Amino acid sequence: MSTTEKPKYYGKRHRLAKPELLAPAGNLEKLKFAIHYGADAVYIGGQKYGLRSNADNFSFEEMREGVEFANRYGAKVFVATNIYAHDEDIAGLEEYLCKLEEVGISAVIVADPAIIETALRCAPGLEVHLSTQQSTLNWQAVKFWKEEGLPRVVLGRETSFAEIAEIKKHVDVEIEAFIHGAMCSSFSGRCVLSNHFTDRDSNRGGCCQSCRWKYDLFEDTRSEQEWVSEEDAADQQMLQQFSLGVNQKPLYEEQDSAFSMGSKDLCMLEDIPNLIEVGVDSFKIEGRMKSIHYVATVVNAYRQAIDSYMADPDNYVLKPEWLEDINKAANRPLNTGFFYDTPDHEDHIYEAEEKAVPYDFAGLVLDYDEATGIATVQQRNHFKPGQEIEFFGPNQMFFKQIVGQLWDEEGNELDAARHPLQKVKMKVDHPVRYFDMMRKNNTKQAKQAVKAAVTV
Repeated sequence: MSTTEKPKYYGKRHRLAKPELLAPAGNLEKLKFAIHYGADAVYIGGQKYGLRSNADNFSFEEMREGVEFANRYGAKVFVATNIYAHDEDIAGLEEYLCKLEEVGISAVIVADPAIIETALRCAPGLEVHLSTQQSTLNWQAVKFWKEEGLPRVVLGRETSFAEIAEIKKHVDVEIEAFIHGAMCSSFSGRCVLSNHFTDRDSNRGGCCQSCRWKYDLFEDTRSEQEWVSEEDAADQQMLQQFSLGVNQKPLYEEQDSAFSMGSKDLCMLEDIPNLIEVGVDSFKIEGRMKSIHYVATVVNAYRQAIDSYMADPDNYVLKPEWLEDINKAANRPLNTGFFYDTPDHEDHIYEAEEKAVPYDFAGLVLDYDEATGIATVQQRNHFKPGQEIEFFGPNQMFFKQIVGQLWDEEGNELDAARHPLQKVKMKVDHPVRYFDMMRKNNTKQAKQAVKAAVTV
């Protein structure tokens, strides 16, 4: 670009007055939970051009309903259109982007320059945010994308605090960073194991998460000369040799567990002050494939931490219950990713571990009668009298109690809520509201306590 030309970017705010909490929404139900529990914005996938082809994804009608719901809460909806497109993917792109603009989507998250250019030209009402798939890690690259007309850059997960500080020092642009969720064991967005193992293109929405598979380790005992002589062998013959274990020496004992290459999950809840002070504008949670319990729990914890810090930075204190809640939704052990240092072998998961989540989503509150103290709960997981459960909701609503009597909608007493989506009534110890959630402890000790209570 000539130094005399004006950039396409005209000075949109380069730092939000308050960090945006951006949550994943794999379907319309998750979108509503994410926003209800405190998300300022959600990112979703449409039925084309996204990197989560196995998610439910949104039709245009569902997008419109999601936008209307978000508007009632003052929230925004972004759409991931972050594939790297092949020629056959381009047909219909202009129509798709214009339709996103028409239904009220606030921004698209894009990696491919062809899609970026098309969005800027055909759908000027859509903000274009650069996807993390571009692996942007330095201020010169961020400056380039700003000058191309992008008001926000989603940094690569490999970016450190020091690099973010340099970016904010040199470029007046909004910075979005992943602060919670799964991490890629390869360089984010650059892994092609899935492509080779299953013919599912990781950069077109088909990643099969090969790094999470279980592997055994062998040593190939062939000499270099034997390798050279076999180079011209037919593919089928080579495949047969491999499958029969020819020339392979196991490097494990029979009792050993198979290993994976998966990384620990990212969690920056303890580092909210550093994220805010370094200038991260949007705190992004990963997990469009995760459950509504996960989304609600994680969003709720970060919402409280952000609001608490912004209200009184000098006296901010991280509350232990926020971390406890995060651990009730975590699928894997947690770490701080690349923010402070490069992860090493201790930040990967090599062996099978005990399930990290000791809690299951048990029920959703549909109604509450103040006069009787009885709540109507939609069953989402088996629960029964004598079991300890927890209710939680937005704005720190939380309490534990033991399940007492249960009734169906006709008033018949039940020995358990055993049917999916069954509506049951139960007396609760404190007032609850629509969209509050109920979870149960599924550890062995909790199950034994319920069994003992029932026996007595």
